[in-house]
Amino acid sequence: MQSPGYGTSVAQTDADYPVLDLSGDVVALTAALVDIPSESRDEALLAHCVQAALQQCPHLAVHRDGNTIVASTELNRTERVVIGGHLDTVPAAGNLPHRLAGDRLYGLGACDMKGGVAVALKLASAVVSPVRDVTYVFYDCEEIEGKYNGLARVAGTHPQLLQADFAILMEPSNAGVEAGCQGTLRFEVRTHGRRAHSARSWLGDNAIHRAGEVLARLARYQPRTVEIDGLTYREGLNAVRISGGTAGNVIPDEAVVTINYRFAPSVTAQQAQLHVNEVFDGFDVRVVEAADGALPGLGAPAVASFVRAVGTAPEPKLGWTDVARFSALAVPALNYGPGDPNLAHTVDEYVPVQELRRCEATLASWLTTSTS
Repeated sequence: MQSPGYGTSVAQTDADYPVLDLSGDVVALTAALVDIPSESRDEALLAHCVQAALQQCPHLAVHRDGNTIVASTELNRTERVVIGGHLDTVPAAGNLPHRLAGDRLYGLGACDMKGGVAVALKLASAVVSPVRDVTYVFYDCEEIEGKYNGLARVAGTHPQLLQADFAILMEPSNAGVEAGCQGTLRFEVRTHGRRAHSARSWLGDNAIHRAGEVLARLARYQPRTVEIDGLTYREGLNAVRISGGTAGNVIPDEAVVTINYRFAPSVTAQQAQLHVNEVFDGFDVRVVEAADGALPGLGAPAVASFVRAVGTAPEPKLGWTDVARFSALAVPALNYGPGDPNLAHTVDEYVPVQELRRCEATLASWLTTSTS
């Protein structure tokens, strides 16, 4: 049952738009954000609400690019940090509206990543005179193909808006630092045969049977573990889909095994492609999607300062996140946000109340503590 005082950070205007109250409690704000549906490519309402709320903060310069909102302080500090998060969620699964149970706030996107967005919005409103200039970025379409990603769009068209000494992506990380991220490569291995009637199979050549060698090579493959800046990244090469065949009485002439390669950030996507070509030498390999990872960058002064403020040892990010987009802009970046990443996209995802408050307090303290 919802506790009194939570979920009260939203009201209706005459225009029937929800109004976000950034002065209230971070838990209430998270609940309000969860209750505004924002599945990928349908973030316009939430983007409007975020823009309207930030425009009430006179210390921020606010820009909008599609459904991405960028708000920044302009205090001429010696350092600038980007704090960002995506507004979109995966499709709903009967997990709206939010509900509060004990110290957990449940609901679509609560963990991934409206809890992190709520923390960032609270900071944007409350920290009026930070010791570091801050650029807050709230972007669209993170959960679908990269060509729609709002952060990528801004990086391509207005990269100056994202220039900084350091970036913090509010991805769920159990309120601890997850540094860098793995690169990812998705590719298809095709096997070819000759179609025939299954009653006379010897006249054909079964492409699905030929795919057995592809699976055998995957089974024999020994993935690496790679240490970078004291962090251990585990690689993986795995089939994620297999398809083939046209009818129940036809010997198939093509089969396709879709494979995902997760590789350490010390390897480029181009090097990863060369590696899988070697592993599947003799087969028809076609790359579908490739993305570089991001090195931890823990040696950068602003990064080291933030890690000290969090007070726990960094962990490697085992997955791909948009920190890689900052890395491509030569901006060191890490993941830090409330919630367990293992709960992302699940029906019962939730964010712990104490982690919302901890992230807010840690970031507020770091943004207002002298850099000297």
